[in-house]
This record gives sequence, C-alpha cells and structure tokens, in this order.
Amino acid sequence: MMFCCLRNCFDGLGFAETQTPKRELNPITLDTCFMGHEVVILKDGLRVCGCGGALTNAPLVQSKSYFEVKIQQGGIWAIGLATRSTDLNITIGGNDTESWALNSDGIIRHNQQELHTIQSVVQEGDIIGVSYDHVELNFYINGKSMDAPVMGIKGAVYPVLYVDDGAILDLILVHFVHPPPTGFEKIMLEQSLL
Repeated sequence: MMFCCLRNCFDGLGFAETQTPKRELNPITLDTCFMGHEVVILKDGLRVCGCGGALTNAPLVQSKSYFEVKIQQGGIWAIGLATRSTDLNITIGGNDTESWALNSDGIIRHNQQELHTIQSVVQEGDIIGVSYDHVELNFYINGKSMDAPVMGIKGAVYPVLYVDDGAILDLILVHFVHPPPTGFEKIMLEQSLL
C-alpha cells in the first residue's frame, strides 16, 4: 500500500511530464529545512506527501497574500499557516499554539481548539484557496468562501501543508485556478515588495 502511494507521489498520479508545460520556477517553494522527518517534497518544491508538515521558504509579509492547494490525492491532510516553531512531525494542523489550519475532517483548528466546522466536503481534485491580510485568515473551496475567518494570528507566519495516510497536496503559488479575493495577490518575497 505504501509503495503505491509513494509511486503516485513521484509519478504524478500517472500523468506524463510532457502533458504539463514547464513554467518558470518560482523562488518560493516548500522548505526542505522546515519539514517533518517523514515528509517528501517533490515537483520543484511544490508537492508534498509522506507523513507530517512542511512550511514554505517565505513568510507572508505583504498586506494581502493568497495561495492555493490542490488535493491531488485524498487521505489525512491540513492546510493553513504556521510559525517556524510549530511541530512539523504531526499530521493535524492547528494542534499547537503555532499553527492555524483547515483539516481534512472539515475542522479549522488552532491550539487543539475547534474554531470552525466547514460543511463542504473536500474531494480529490478540489482546490483550497487561502487568503491572509494580517487580520484574518480565510479559506475557499473551489473559489467559494467558507465564511469562517480566523483572527488573532501573531508573528511571522508561513503557508503550511500537512499530509498523512496517502494524501498528496500540490501548492499553487502562481497561475491560480480561481481568482484571488479582491486586493489579494500571490506571495512575494520581502525584497520584491521594495
């Protein structure tokens, strides 16, 4: 079973590389220095599988940031924001004081507290959008707002993806599938803001 999931992670679920045109590499990727011990990062730093969490290599510094995540393969997963102090060897996002995440069970968590329950069922192929403006963290499923804002986030935070039980997530940082909310844009490196 594990071999099948890892093969899917490496092979891209059977899609040939020639079907996806190569694009310019984005300097923002999942960070191999800030990931769980059993996490695998592939596809130029934009795909995560294995067991645990991974942060990006860039914090959200601009006033209105947006990114998306495609549920490439189901399993246990979580998507959200975290500081570099979060535990990346766990698979439940929002399980500590350093992370805020929408989990595959439909619950948005922070510090082991259930902040919101999402009624929508997320399936393979769905796109989770995440917007953050240093006041509110919001989630979108296939372009539709979940109307479940998370507030009170402090400090330097990074996008974080957690996976387990065969889940494969693809981080989308440019060429979004759904338009970002008004005023929000892709994550920029700090020097890009000057």
